[in-house]
Amino acid sequence: MSIGTSERRSGGHARVTGSQKFVADIGLEQMLHVRLVHLNCGHARIVSIDTAQALAVPGVVSVLTAAELPQPMPRYGPVFNDRPVLAVGETKYHGQPVAAVAAESKEVAEAAAELVRVQHEELPGVFTVAAALDPASPLVQEPELRPNDPLNHTNVLSERRFGWGDVESARADLVVENVYTFPMITHFAIEPHAFIAAAEDDGVAVWTPTQNPFQMQRILATVLGLPVAKVRVHALDPGGAFGGKQHPKYEPLVALLALRTGRPVRLVLTLEETFQEVRRTSCEIRARTGFNRDGTISFQDIQSDFLMGAYADIAERVIDKSNYLGCGPYRVPNSRTVVRALFSHTTPSTAFRGFGTPQVSWAHESQMDDAARKLGIDRVEIRLRNLAGKGEAFLPGDTPADGDWAVSVRKAADAIGWGTALSPGRGRGLAVAVKAGATTGASYSIVRLHWDGSATVLAGTSDMGQGARTVLAQVAAHELGIPHEWITIVMGDTATVPFDLQTSASRSTVFMGQAVMRACQDIKAQLKQMAAELHAPDAPVVELLRARFSAVRGEVIGVGSYRGEYQPEHPLGGAPSFYEFTCTASEVEVDEGTGEMLLVRHVTVADVGKALNPQHVEMQDEGAAVMGLGHTLMEHILLDDSGRIRNLGALDYRIPTTKDLPLEMHSLLVENADGPGPYGSKGAGEGGLMATAPAVASAVTEATGVVIRDLPLTPERVWLAINEKDA
Repeated sequence: MSIGTSERRSGGHARVTGSQKFVADIGLEQMLHVRLVHLNCGHARIVSIDTAQALAVPGVVSVLTAAELPQPMPRYGPVFNDRPVLAVGETKYHGQPVAAVAAESKEVAEAAAELVRVQHEELPGVFTVAAALDPASPLVQEPELRPNDPLNHTNVLSERRFGWGDVESARADLVVENVYTFPMITHFAIEPHAFIAAAEDDGVAVWTPTQNPFQMQRILATVLGLPVAKVRVHALDPGGAFGGKQHPKYEPLVALLALRTGRPVRLVLTLEETFQEVRRTSCEIRARTGFNRDGTISFQDIQSDFLMGAYADIAERVIDKSNYLGCGPYRVPNSRTVVRALFSHTTPSTAFRGFGTPQVSWAHESQMDDAARKLGIDRVEIRLRNLAGKGEAFLPGDTPADGDWAVSVRKAADAIGWGTALSPGRGRGLAVAVKAGATTGASYSIVRLHWDGSATVLAGTSDMGQGARTVLAQVAAHELGIPHEWITIVMGDTATVPFDLQTSASRSTVFMGQAVMRACQDIKAQLKQMAAELHAPDAPVVELLRARFSAVRGEVIGVGSYRGEYQPEHPLGGAPSFYEFTCTASEVEVDEGTGEMLLVRHVTVADVGKALNPQHVEMQDEGAAVMGLGHTLMEHILLDDSGRIRNLGALDYRIPTTKDLPLEMHSLLVENADGPGPYGSKGAGEGGLMATAPAVASAVTEATGVVIRDLPLTPERVWLAINEKDA
């Protein structure tokens, strides 16, 4: 039986041996190499661009500026068409390109890019939440890009309000009020962003490690003025994405360059350039929470301000979706959340694993800890008293709680040894988080059952290392009754595979898994009809296929789909199809003399419905936990007064290494087969990082007595807090 077993990862050997081909490994005949031209400041007016010296370099084929592009400048984005192909009039963030050089070699392109002379005037910028809200600050986005928006003369893209009950009249025995900050961090995928484009017949082909090839195809077609059918996207399996490769970045630029030069072009960003192109939304959250004497929540009043960056990208969706669940997985009788999406002269933020949930859980879980300390209630117990029960509509009128979440909390508490004695300088913390799964969207699959009993599955999902190829093969193998090894999964080519909305929101197992399962069921219905026609109702599948196709050949083709329809009246455009619930517990030892922390034990528990491949799920949660420890303990982008990123690259921006990992790490699962995916599965893989920060911070507080509400919990920050307390 394939379902529920840890089948070996498809493509895993190629990944670990280095034989897998990534976009940067592709070479096309007569390919040109592209280098971008940047300004070393956060916000500047472009006075003039002189490309003469660059064009004179032997081997330079083209130097593209905004002046050479179609007018008005093509703009694009997943929701708002606000991002220009190249900077127009001014740069909006540190590293925004003002020109692109295409040359016969990478070295020539780099040398020529240095010779492009850009006269510019540095301008004041908006780099913080306070500046974005200050009416005296410069506008980041031109008002004419939002002509009918009453907020177009502010740096607020949108203000959304969620809630129920009456916060103003709610009574409470204790009111906890605090401000929490979450920093800018970068995705830091091992594979850099890379893009190739080439003219193809009367259209264009693009090679990109995108998570969303069909969205890419649609946006490129719009920018280039081509029919969708004339844009082909080759979405190679990326070497890490985490949301950073979800939406278009420089694909429109390389496509325009390819069409302009008539030759294939290739752009590979440096790690430093990647820092300047994608990041997680930073935020400030003011939380005011009322509690009754028994620890139950009376009300939750939240004001969130999220700094999106220079362009909208998908950040508004991140902000809305996460703050819609701003109260967490708790039973809250009165709720009010006001959230603002703010423009700034900083790197545009985009989707990032957890999709805003780590930011909001940092606030609501820290509030729970604060209340537990003041009320004298155990930190696990206060959560259990407030946690929504299975089937309870903790969001009034919306999808009810789809798991027995208290089981996960108790499992995590037991695994961390909650309540047992601790050595001096050690503490334990526990936190929970919930993320709304995919709401709307469509996934289609085609399954081809060949005459010898093997099968090919066509699916538009991207495999970013999460194991989608393996799990979809397991579903097909189980449904068709054939070995897992007999199945090939085809992905990543819009000219070959059927439509899939996107690979995000932990949706692939549920949406594409259902599409593959239904395609296989379509095949089984055809086989049943075939058996009746051949008067062989009990014949094995392979014998039936050979009997049917031995003379004329052929195959059985099944088609399946799974859709979540748009609901305009819903705040998110559709009800969550499932919830990704997690509980994280951590034991930490703190050296009060230095502020350094040793992670003794770290536990994540995920409510997954059914683990189709348990080892895959556990590895995803372990990887997510390590990412969560990054933004908890060390990761943050630092800006100077001009909006320049001070810690570009791997030397000055720290991510966890093996030396930073917990001495013990455990990924545990709760399986009740209560999800909407195949065999009761739910989405998984983001939960491991969603509650990491509040769990670790809670442990630090127990170990030291200090409460820190600003991430990351660097040794310096912890040491300063300890010394301030002692003083």
